[in-house]
Amino acid sequence: MVVKVGVAKLGNIASGVMAELLLDERADREDMQTFMATSGTKLEPADVDRVVSVLKAWKPDYCIVVSPNGVLPGPTGAREQLAAAGIPTLFITDDVTTKKEWAEIKDGKFGYIIMKADAMIGARREFLDPIEMADYNGNLVKVLAVTGAFRKLQTALDGVTDQIKAGKKGAEVVMPKLVITSDKAVEGEFTNPYAMAKARAAFEIASAVAMVNVKGCFMTKEWEKYIPIVSSAHEMMRVAAALCDEARELEKSVDGVIRKPHKKDGVIVAKTKLISKPE
Repeated sequence: MVVKVGVAKLGNIASGVMAELLLDERADREDMQTFMATSGTKLEPADVDRVVSVLKAWKPDYCIVVSPNGVLPGPTGAREQLAAAGIPTLFITDDVTTKKEWAEIKDGKFGYIIMKADAMIGARREFLDPIEMADYNGNLVKVLAVTGAFRKLQTALDGVTDQIKAGKKGAEVVMPKLVITSDKAVEGEFTNPYAMAKARAAFEIASAVAMVNVKGCFMTKEWEKYIPIVSSAHEMMRVAAALCDEARELEKSVDGVIRKPHKKDGVIVAKTKLISKPE
């Protein structure tokens, strides 16, 4: 059976850059097929409706909706429309900051993966140009990858695929409900305790970036004040990425980097020694 996985990318968070790629890293899996539709940079209703209509026409076995602030009307409407079409749906979003938002998600009918370190960017015109945007996202992708956050996301999505391969359909499919914290991210990812400590520090720094950028983007009006605030947030993410490099190098130094590739049939195999075969 080939499982069809639809991805609705609405706006941008770093998790959306890699969501479907994490499921088929060498593009050779024979048990699944992915298709992504995107609204581009915006979350306008017409853009969201276009994405949903394209995905519904493709008839996926399940859908992933990736967006910033998953409780906004656009992402909420997207997953509701997909679910109404009988498509099992979950969403991936950045940190949820209010008790009301968390209650709506926790008690809702959809699966979710909340990436607490997938922090909002410093989106002030006086600071953010295309290169700064790309540089920031590059650092953030490194943090989510090396700390283990992406592995937990990928494993959760593979679990949904496996259920459908086993014959489950519609409401029978149990969607993940995960909050990726620093503890969750680094779990089982490192053989060197110092590497784990550095990765955990990186995750905590990245998680703190969001509120710094909220302060700079929404709570501070004077440009002379908000420019250094958002700039400091980007410096925090740069340091977090540097810590991840250090953690990865420590793992390499003891030949302990954990690798878990997919086989063509979707089975995950594992190894640590570089010159060895995964089993």
